[in-house]
Amino acid sequence: MARDIDEAVIAYKTLLAGILDNRPSGTRQRLASALGKHRSFVTQVTSPAYDTPLPARHLPTIFRVCHFSPAEQERFLAAYEAAHPGRLPDAGGSERLRPLTLMAPDFGDEKKNRQFDDAIAELVQKMAALAGGGE
Repeated sequence: MARDIDEAVIAYKTLLAGILDNRPSGTRQRLASALGKHRSFVTQVTSPAYDTPLPARHLPTIFRVCHFSPAEQERFLAAYEAAHPGRLPDAGGSERLRPLTLMAPDFGDEKKNRQFDDAIAELVQKMAALAGGGE
């Protein structure tokens, strides 16, 4: 049983590592910043070499920062559910989302633009959690 769980964790981490490897340089650092964690935490929860499980509450942030396609998200969620049965509802994986487009200032600097975008996304997540009765 424990071996099956270990293999299931390795399976979703392998998917996640592959997705991260296909993203632009700096994605892991942006993810660490969005999660409010150190980059070493991101390495531990995304690398198949570590047995540290990925907390379900971080999934929406990972999907947003890493720009998962719908197909990537579906494959990942299936693998995650196999490793951690019943934990997805706590991740907000079933919450209904809608796109919202905003006109934002262009700071003329990719790093500043990204920081601004991440701050807005974090604000929206917190406001949605408050509206939904979350923390």
